[in-house]
Amino acid sequence: MDKNILKAAELIKNSEYLVILTGAGISAESGIPTFRGKEGFWRSYNPMELATPYAFKRDPKLVWEFYSYRQKIIKNAKPNDAHKIIKEWEDKGIVKTVVTQNVDGLHERTGLKNIIRLHGYIWGVKCTKCTYHGVLDEPAEGIPKCPDCGEMLRPDVVWFGESLDPVVINKAFTEFSKADVGLIIGTSAVVYPAAELPFVIMRNGGKIIEINPDRTPVTDISTISIHKSAAEAMREINQKMKARES
Repeated sequence: MDKNILKAAELIKNSEYLVILTGAGISAESGIPTFRGKEGFWRSYNPMELATPYAFKRDPKLVWEFYSYRQKIIKNAKPNDAHKIIKEWEDKGIVKTVVTQNVDGLHERTGLKNIIRLHGYIWGVKCTKCTYHGVLDEPAEGIPKCPDCGEMLRPDVVWFGESLDPVVINKAFTEFSKADVGLIIGTSAVVYPAAELPFVIMRNGGKIIEINPDRTPVTDISTISIHKSAAEAMREINQKMKARES
């Protein structure tokens, strides 16, 4: 077994305040395409060009078709072992907080409680004119309309070019400032301000464990870097932790 797996298991097991940051890579094994991977293209469109306020203003029907497509994939997806192990660790008191860049809701479907969603929720909707917020039960058909004022609804997610809710991001930074160990799973670490979170731990003298098949900007500041898929690495770490308990 990889020596880094054993080191990661020891760090996590002995941590006093473990926080986790997850990105699209943790959900890839549940069949949800990442924006930046080669499988991320939808039809002939780059999703990063569709997930913008400008794209919605130009062609709301096209953007909603893209989000409906994503909703259908997510509806049929299930949390994988990485999601489930995080929930198991939360139940044991090991994980204090999970900050996620994902909008798929797979963490929540495990029953995870202490979660901060940086970029919103793909089933959430908000009105383009009034203050209405709601949640869809099924994938969108056409352009959903506001039940209060009749105007267009848009996905209640943070698009490229939009600012995060300051309350949400401040809460995430507060949690990471408390951490002695941070587990960074499946994020490209190029989207700010989320990409700054691991550096908060580093500056405070904490340890960073990165799980990602690829190198990222976090790799060079990581105490341990495990170049495996999220589910594979988490299974191996969990097995080592359980072996030490017995």
